[in-house]
Amino acid sequence: MRFSVCIDAVFKGLDQDAALEGVKAAGFLAYEFWGWWDRDIEGLRKKADALGLSCAAFCTRFISLTDPGLRPAYLEGLRESIAVAKKLGNKILISQVGSDTGAVRTFQHKSAIAGLRAAAPLLEESGVTLLIEPLNGRIDHIGTFLESSDEGFELVEEAGSKNIKLLFDIYHQQITEGDIIRRVTANISRIGHLHTAGTPGRHELFTGELDYRNIFKAIDKAGYSGFTGLEYFPQEDAVTGLKQIRGYQSC
Repeated sequence: MRFSVCIDAVFKGLDQDAALEGVKAAGFLAYEFWGWWDRDIEGLRKKADALGLSCAAFCTRFISLTDPGLRPAYLEGLRESIAVAKKLGNKILISQVGSDTGAVRTFQHKSAIAGLRAAAPLLEESGVTLLIEPLNGRIDHIGTFLESSDEGFELVEEAGSKNIKLLFDIYHQQITEGDIIRRVTANISRIGHLHTAGTPGRHELFTGELDYRNIFKAIDKAGYSGFTGLEYFPQEDAVTGLKQIRGYQSC
């Protein structure tokens, strides 16, 4: 199990240098974050390089795929994000599908497919993989279009590119649908990244109702080789909690 630490969540409120130092102090080698457009990217790269940390993933611009009128802006945001990925040396970008516009659902589904197909040549040329992420609409993302991992996997298949996969967020999917181990292991080839948090509450992995040790054992056995992002809001000292979770790597 390869972990990456989401510095925007686990070290919320700290500047990026302090957050990266926290990742290193906890014994991890990879980090991820949300938006790049309000960051000092050059400073982030230099600090990460100095600490021996690699960037696992970050988000492309938050522009909806469900609205075809926004497709040119989405693709331009993707081009910009690919350029940033090149600077940071990572090959994974995360994309939300967008809000439910109120249009007929099949129309929005087809719009998302068309947007992903238009994005595919940019991704394949650059060697970057784009991950679409289902979110829970009950608590954290009310009004989101894509909640179901089943529909997410359908979008991945219909997009028809090896550079488009799913980000399976275990926290979100436990709230939305459950059945975590079966859903992940049955679709392991379509998953490019995992996110984790204790459920409910979105705190450390050792809180809540999920047995992450068993989940990780099953995922490892299924042959997953991507990163598992720690994207939670700690209840205790962030570095102390991370060190406890680091022991899960030996599951």
